[in-house]
Amino acid sequence: MRTGVIAKKVGMTRLFQADGRHVPVTVLQLDDVQVVGRRETERDGYAAVQLGAGKAKAKNVAKPQRVAFGKAEVEPKSRVVEFRVADDALLDVGAHISADHFVPGQLVDVAGVTQGKGFAGAMKRWGFGGLRATHGVSVSHRSHGSTGNRQDPGRVFKNKKMAGHMGARNRTQQNLEIVRTDVERGLLFVKGSVPGHKGSWCLVKDAVKVPAHADLPYPAGLKQAATPEQEAPAEVEINLVEDVAVNEAPAVEETQAVEAAPAADTAAETAAPEGEAPAADESKEG
Repeated sequence: MRTGVIAKKVGMTRLFQADGRHVPVTVLQLDDVQVVGRRETERDGYAAVQLGAGKAKAKNVAKPQRVAFGKAEVEPKSRVVEFRVADDALLDVGAHISADHFVPGQLVDVAGVTQGKGFAGAMKRWGFGGLRATHGVSVSHRSHGSTGNRQDPGRVFKNKKMAGHMGARNRTQQNLEIVRTDVERGLLFVKGSVPGHKGSWCLVKDAVKVPAHADLPYPAGLKQAATPEQEAPAEVEINLVEDVAVNEAPAVEETQAVEAAPAADTAAETAAPEGEAPAADESKEG
């Protein structure tokens, strides 16, 4: 069993397939997901990995958490979650998880907090049809009607569908497909909707109801340290053209010479001989 990841919901968009079909996807971002702690079976009684995501200011983190981040030698994280893993899937503290932890085509379970709707009525919260718009109903068209019985039992049963707080619940969307991954930007494109509003945190794990994908990296997809060769800018190959003179712009000196010649001829024609006044325009006479 592998670890999951902490992702931030960016929003929704669509991706076009090779055959022209478009797939609605939710964009999830892995914001500096790093291992900040680990639990071992011999010491703690179970195996788990603590992951942190995002960045937090030190002044906004409680002292116990600051001490834990300091021992792990990692920057303070704004979100920390613990994932149960197998004994052979433990990761080293400080390792970074990349977007290639998941592969296109696999199914995942995404858990998050749904969007809060505040205090909602029975029609919005439970889909009731409401009362009649005419024939005696006055000022209570969207009410839920009676809620109890007669003197026996003389009370409203628990879990009755009534108006109340709607949304802001922990929910898990299962068996969502990974359509595409972007390792450079740390993005996951998940088919369908994901619980939560834009900017909220969610947990992405391998689907529990289907077998694991054959191409999944085990124990995790980790970021590799960049080598000096990768950091150096690569040479760009330029496609040379045989007839370069046809496509290139004329030289600056040639352009100035061509522009100066017509200007000199025009000045010579318009200049009058010395001692003579310029001829008047005949069309202006009279």
